[in-house]
Amino acid sequence: MRYEGKIYRPPSEHDAVILQATIGCSWNHCTYCDMYRDKKFRVRALDQTLEDLDTVATVAGDRIAKLFVADGDALVLDRDHWLPILNMATEGFPNLKRISCYATAVNVLQKGLPALEELRAHGLSRLYIGPESGDELTLKRIAKGATFDDHVQASLMARAAGMEVSAIFLLGAGGVERTLEHAEASARLATEMDPHFLAALTLTVVPGTPQAKLEQSGRFRLPDKPSLLKELRTFVAGASPTDALFRTNHASNYLPLAGRLPQDGPRIVAAIDAALAGRIPLRPEWTRGL
Repeated sequence: MRYEGKIYRPPSEHDAVILQATIGCSWNHCTYCDMYRDKKFRVRALDQTLEDLDTVATVAGDRIAKLFVADGDALVLDRDHWLPILNMATEGFPNLKRISCYATAVNVLQKGLPALEELRAHGLSRLYIGPESGDELTLKRIAKGATFDDHVQASLMARAAGMEVSAIFLLGAGGVERTLEHAEASARLATEMDPHFLAALTLTVVPGTPQAKLEQSGRFRLPDKPSLLKELRTFVAGASPTDALFRTNHASNYLPLAGRLPQDGPRIVAAIDAALAGRIPLRPEWTRGL
């Protein structure tokens, strides 16, 4: 399998085959993100992508249960790329249970419901969408490229197409200045997006990013650990999707948690309160990562 640059994938795809069908991210303007800044976005030649798929199918086809199509927002691929990939995957991996990719709200909406339904019928079953925040001002400041309503409509459209939606939020994205607004609005967005899966990550200010320059100039300040935990508490207490599996198992987080929202919300809030009180230890700084 060929792969250009650093590999990124959601924690739940740790055991998936990672197929790089696009290089980089078609948006790549988010101020905090360093994941694809070393790559110029392009679509990988379809014959190379299919050759990689065929190699895996030949070597381990019957052992593959998950396929994650990379890089940053592979949903941007057009129909003539997606369908051959999906068809070869479903034929070559007889025990395949899931095909997934990252997506932006914008490219979900640009695809439209009929195209999403076609992709779902051919095997694309889960989208990872990262609004990061529900606060409109924070969304503008981090250059997310989509609004609160864009993310709601994209999630509901993907759900209507029969796809699972995993929504990702970013603790600390509003900085000290908008910590409460960010947490409260993110809980509202998580509720309205109504995803099947919900995750909270913690912002890491990476050197060389626009976010780092904002921090150096004093225009952004990351909340301290107790404040980040309070953001998480506000988010969990306020988020009320129909039934979402919630996790903070990403390496960026100080407090790994899991449960279903909203039903496990009180238990998770109690665990956060225990951490704030010092009764539950936080993940050591040296163990955190991107």
